[in-house]
Amino acid sequence: MMMGSGREAIDELKRALPSEGLFQGKSWRWSDRPLSLETKDILFLEGLGKKLSAFQRAADKLYRASVAGEAPKWVSEWLDLGKPEEVVRVGREGRGSLPRVLRPDLIRTEAGWALTEIDAVPGGVGLTAWLQGEYGKLDPKLLGGSIGMRSLVDEILGDSGEVVISKEAEDYRPEWEWLIGKARVKSAEQYRFGSAGPYRFFEMFDWMGLEGIRATWNEKIKMEAPPKAYLEEKLWWALFWMKPLEDWWRRELGEGYFKELRGLVPRAWPMRPMELPPEGVLPELGVQAWDELEGFSQKGRELVIKVSGFSPRAWGSRGVLVGSDHPKERWVKEVRRALGEWNQQPHLLQKFAHPAVVTHPVWSEERGEMQEERWKVRLCPYYLVTGEKVALKGALATLCPTDKKLIHGMEDAVLVPVGGGEGG
Repeated sequence: MMMGSGREAIDELKRALPSEGLFQGKSWRWSDRPLSLETKDILFLEGLGKKLSAFQRAADKLYRASVAGEAPKWVSEWLDLGKPEEVVRVGREGRGSLPRVLRPDLIRTEAGWALTEIDAVPGGVGLTAWLQGEYGKLDPKLLGGSIGMRSLVDEILGDSGEVVISKEAEDYRPEWEWLIGKARVKSAEQYRFGSAGPYRFFEMFDWMGLEGIRATWNEKIKMEAPPKAYLEEKLWWALFWMKPLEDWWRRELGEGYFKELRGLVPRAWPMRPMELPPEGVLPELGVQAWDELEGFSQKGRELVIKVSGFSPRAWGSRGVLVGSDHPKERWVKEVRRALGEWNQQPHLLQKFAHPAVVTHPVWSEERGEMQEERWKVRLCPYYLVTGEKVALKGALATLCPTDKKLIHGMEDAVLVPVGGGEGG
């Protein structure tokens, strides 16, 4: 049981919030308790990290095999589209290094969980650490305990490691400054590498604007979250579903992991302009040409168009459009735009994962009390990869109003840690 609840707990949480906040100019609604999960969901989360790590290794290996001519050439060609030659070269110099912090986006559906993204440079690390610490005082049974996220950061950065943040990612600076101190959070635009590499907290589309980093980078520098732009592409979900690569994924992941991930990842297609033979159709879409999408009914448009990566539009929900949520004119415009941008900015099409509705108590300022409300849920567990070991260090739940199609942090949302662990 919690030691405090209702107004007492909410007041305690608000008093503990750092004076400079945790996100620049962002706020959210409050609950006096974590999101509780059933045992089966906790077991699922604890086992998911190894599958994601295996997928990332397989993806990296596939890209490199493609570059070497040992796998289909179009894999690396697609993943390199729109990227400057230097960014491509830097990514290839990274060899076998991979991000050690993994954060998937999981949507709760009626059928279970849907995996919509893996973020290798995830936001919310400091926020989740703060939530663990404060909610841990109220309810000790949290995934990762009360210091799981802090231990993740300690293992990545040690006592003196630095975090390098670009202007594009500036909203996340407050959470890092609260977590490790202002002196260890550096601006990417002025940063120059020394003997040790920092933790990279910027997407690779920022790379060409970082003169000091570009001038001092070399392949011997071990930077956490290695600068591999190709691993930041959402296009991997389309590649995961492509028939010509199915044997590769089965072999590299193993039959068990392959089937489990196929069950989690919504069907996806690369939005690549092409002409099919008369007998050809796009699998499951049942169309012979992309322009047939334009005639889909609102129900048929339960599909998501996503910017793949290497763009400011690939952050958050900016480059995501749910077809059924917009009039036909907007849908047609976005289909044509995505196809027209393929050579410089690939997009993918993905089945929309319908969120289930859950209830969770939230503080009502108007009523001055807790009240049960209905929400859609996005879950973001954080994993630390150390060799073959993958540890779940904590999880952030974002509860969004049911009238919102896209689930992301907003002032109407509730942000809480996830309960159900053993604490400690």
